[in-house]
Amino acid sequence: MTTIRIGTRKSKLAMWQTETVAEALHKEGIDTEISGMETKGDKILDTSIAKIGSKGVFTEELEEQLATGITDIAVHSAKDMQSNLPRGFELIAFTTREQVNDVLVSDLQDIDITQSSRPLTIGTSSVRRVALLKHFYPHLRTVDMRGNLQTRIAKMRAGDCDALLLAYAGVKRMGYEDMIVHVFPESIFIPPVGQGCIAVEAASSLSSEKREQVRRCVNDEESEACLLAERAFLHKMEGGCSIPSFGLATLKGSQLTLQGGLVSLDGQEIIKHRLRGPRDKAFDIGEKVGEYILENGGRELLARIRRMQEG
Repeated sequence: MTTIRIGTRKSKLAMWQTETVAEALHKEGIDTEISGMETKGDKILDTSIAKIGSKGVFTEELEEQLATGITDIAVHSAKDMQSNLPRGFELIAFTTREQVNDVLVSDLQDIDITQSSRPLTIGTSSVRRVALLKHFYPHLRTVDMRGNLQTRIAKMRAGDCDALLLAYAGVKRMGYEDMIVHVFPESIFIPPVGQGCIAVEAASSLSSEKREQVRRCVNDEESEACLLAERAFLHKMEGGCSIPSFGLATLKGSQLTLQGGLVSLDGQEIIKHRLRGPRDKAFDIGEKVGEYILENGGRELLARIRRMQEG
């Protein structure tokens, strides 16, 4: 019997995602072995992702296992994946996508984020979320909040913030839906590339037999088309976790629509573009949206963002 060895981060959410992939393989009679580990991004919690560096902060150690053959595949949150994978690695499957929205989680059920008269502190580690809050809700205060979901909730309850800004997918998967006090519409508060989707990574040297087994059991073709467009956009922007970019592709029949963009760190400037085209041109659509953003002020805005982050 074939055994697929799976590498993953040790957090509860990462293990949930990995067990979901393993279950899909088990249904087809394929055995699995799961190997959990802590990555750089899991260990360094007192520094923002932007300052640690966006390239492989949650993936580098898992890729070392793939390269040496200790594991066959690694399971990631698609939104954690850098736009340009290291040589010799590829994403071979994407799961069916969960609801993509950002949500506000709190024990305070009467929160109204539109009320400027009530000062609120929101915990988030995302530069995109901070920038969008500054644009749409400038009266809200933000505080950097790293760690897994359970750690963040404990910090909130200890008084570090009033509410947490998180991805709906992680909140649902960990069973905290009853704590959601606000859902941000994805048409305005556009999520980051890949949010709500689980990605499976492999070394290019993985046998074609195992590769096809994983794709057959795990891959969702609609998710794959959307992620192809989104990741092509992010690659054109040379982006990762440390820049406040956003991108969301949707499918309606054979037509794919991508909305992508960039927001300044202070929230004052947003550049975005929407493009629709045939599903089989997903990569081209992503590249064209990225090119539009760069050619219409995005290149200069990116340079300013990076200077500020380095300073």
